[in-house]
Amino acid sequence: MAEATTLASGLGMGESARWHGNELWFADWIAGTISALDADGNVRRVSSVPSFPISFDWLPDGRMAVVSGAEGSVLLEVPHAGLVPVADLRGISEFPWNEIAVHPSGNIYVNGIGYDYSGDMQDSGVIALIRQDGSTQKVADGLAFPNGMLVSGDGATLVVAESNAGRLTSFRIRDDGGLEPEGVWASVEGSAPDGICWDGSGGIWFAEVPGERCVRVRQGGEVLQTVQLEHGCFSCAAGGDDGGLLFMMTAQWPEAMDPAADNTGRVMGLRVK
Repeated sequence: MAEATTLASGLGMGESARWHGNELWFADWIAGTISALDADGNVRRVSSVPSFPISFDWLPDGRMAVVSGAEGSVLLEVPHAGLVPVADLRGISEFPWNEIAVHPSGNIYVNGIGYDYSGDMQDSGVIALIRQDGSTQKVADGLAFPNGMLVSGDGATLVVAESNAGRLTSFRIRDDGGLEPEGVWASVEGSAPDGICWDGSGGIWFAEVPGERCVRVRQGGEVLQTVQLEHGCFSCAAGGDDGGLLFMMTAQWPEAMDPAADNTGRVMGLRVK
């Protein structure tokens, strides 16, 4: 089997991989930046973000929405003004906010872990809804460290990775934007799923830090493919002209969080179909 190749290196800790506009977009949590990698291997810095966790997605009109996690703030790209705060989520949870997923309607979902990173693990994670009018509402709770999150292409389903529970959990999205629990989309017991992405055929890839791998599963939990890596894998995205390239954000863990450590973060790529 082919091995993943290094497409970019020297990152602090790459996260939030996204395929958008024929480029791979990603955040560097240590540098506090969002960047894009083109097909020629050139990395261009797009924006700076005040605090991590950093996650981002695009509204239907093309503007980028960004989570500044420690601030509990969601920022919106405004022409000639940069990133402007549009929602403050600290009234829902004072703890770090994490992943974002935009619905085709323009509604925004953001999850938060529900406790301090240094604290004991708790099942206190939440998902907030930011409606198009700027109002916010808690629409799910009791999650075990919610991490990667996706909305299905038809806008009917939201899937979130619960890192501390070894599962991908599914919600039905109501017409009003609220969420109805549907149960476990896939049990991945023994794994700690982090970032996730659709595989283009109904399955999901999940990145895993402790297992230093990226795993593709179908609904129900059957493992379809595993890519073993040298370092922890934080996020992944399927892309390329035909959707057959898998991009993976890796770094040594936990050294990546030490400002004095070498920058071991890399973008890895592998053709998977």
